[in-house]
Amino acid sequence: MRPYHLIYQSRASAPFTDAELAALLLGSRTYNRHVHVTGLLLHAPDGRFLQILEGEEADVCQLYYAKILSDPRHYQCQVLGEGHCAERSFADWSMGFQVAQADDLYALLQSGALNSPTRHGSKPTIRPELMARLLEFVETKAAY
Repeated sequence: MRPYHLIYQSRASAPFTDAELAALLLGSRTYNRHVHVTGLLLHAPDGRFLQILEGEEADVCQLYYAKILSDPRHYQCQVLGEGHCAERSFADWSMGFQVAQADDLYALLQSGALNSPTRHGSKPTIRPELMARLLEFVETKAAY
């Protein structure tokens, strides 16, 4: 089966402390290893999150639509793209993490690398340009 990926953005309901971010990552990494989901989480000091999830379609959709959407620690969740992909981009990370400056997230999202949903209601897809920018961003930073 081809892997599936989903990318979304959201805003924190309240500022996260370093300890709260560490607990979020520990819980995410534990859960993701269990369901074989990989990905990357970017967090900006202004409270914005950008996350990509990768794995089997059912696992990724269950995680996002049943678990992440109902998490009260964030709001304004918006799927930016989802669909099948040739391979996982973050296969070695149960959940890579990087603090990003707000300007960095804005630049990633304004890069024109996202498709819009069609008039027929299909979901927006993740264009290769966005994945390339995310990978480039991570390579220039020390993600953990």
